Amino acid sequence: MSKINTAHVFTSESVGKGHPDKLCDQISDAVLDACLDIDPHSRVACETMAGLNMVVNVGEISCNNFETIDTEKIARNTVKEIGYDCAELRFCHDSFEYLSRIHGQSPDISQGVNAGEGLYAEQGAGDQGMMFGYATNETPEMLPVPIAFSHRLLKRFEQLRRDKIIDYLQPDAKAQVSVHYDGGKPRRITSVVVSHQTGHVSLERIRKDATDVIQQELDPSGLLDDDTVYYINPTGSFILGGPFADAGLTGRKIIVDTYGGVGSHGGGAFSGKDPSKVDRSAAYFARYAAKNIVAAGLSDKCEIQVAYAIGVAKPLSINVDTYGTGRVDEQSIQGVLEDGDLFDFRPAAIIDQLQLLTPNGWNYEQTASYGHFGRERFPWEKTDKAHTLKQVFSKTKAA
Repeated sequence: MSKINTAHVFTSESVGKGHPDKLCDQISDAVLDACLDIDPHSRVACETMAGLNMVVNVGEISCNNFETIDTEKIARNTVKEIGYDCAELRFCHDSFEYLSRIHGQSPDISQGVNAGEGLYAEQGAGDQGMMFGYATNETPEMLPVPIAFSHRLLKRFEQLRRDKIIDYLQPDAKAQVSVHYDGGKPRRITSVVVSHQTGHVSLERIRKDATDVIQQELDPSGLLDDDTVYYINPTGSFILGGPFADAGLTGRKIIVDTYGGVGSHGGGAFSGKDPSKVDRSAAYFARYAAKNIVAAGLSDKCEIQVAYAIGVAKPLSINVDTYGTGRVDEQSIQGVLEDGDLFDFRPAAIIDQLQLLTPNGWNYEQTASYGHFGRERFPWEKTDKAHTLKQVFSKTKAA
């Protein structure tokens, strides 16, 4: 449980699109997008590994006309778009070795997921486990300050790299923000860490440029002060990066993908999985519900846990925790979620409500960098149920 009234410092990190693990997440989700484009009912569990001059895809995919999808081309195009497009980086889109060992989904799994094929008539959960959704009113994104600000920094650095405003920046990057909390509120930023792959440029120039960017981006928050410490490329050099310097794997940045370590995590990764996998879809829906609860003013913070059995549609449990910030009883909120009229946590209903098989104006590859939460383009970020929640609980109080 988060600390509410005690002073403490909390730190979260983000990683850039060119980080080896994030590169793998983006390839896996690009393959998922290609499958859903030709068959919205595809079953996809695509894993990617990247290392020294190599990219490997493994996993289980059942998709009509999958043979028409060129996964190697997808991998190369994704790597190029990220920015690994020249031999100087020691890892390049047109020269790495590619290997695929993708096969069909196990029939033991598919019979539990497909409606009418398993022990139950409804589409069941694609796996067992527990998923969490979280929201807080600390930031406009309804994310905790440390992870929200870490994402903001790296998105800004990427823009500067792509626009060649800082022309020596290379694709691999990390950022980390530490925030002092007191009484449950963010009071100041104690330190900022940025490690960014660069060309052969003096460390003095890198540190000056990066510090300027950090201050421009975070000054409006009012949380920077004269005592904030900046650590820029603290090893002294970051020239070798990407899969040349460090192997990457899909699903190895689950805390970056969610809430930066605030709250709980069920352990399941997102990228490369179609929405029949509740690791992904139920985590999205739990965020959707938590965000609407906070947007409705029912609490300042909210975490929702939902648990499933594989092949079973109805959740085993739904739990609500408002971390002592609730303005209504947690059990009452839980009752609304369990009722299912406003938020239906059955897998098929989640997919339908969020239109996860037919994305409109977004794709899964876009989720794979800078977090799956906090950007309005995604349907699970809408607060379209907040007004109804207000009405429900205003009637409860009146009664």
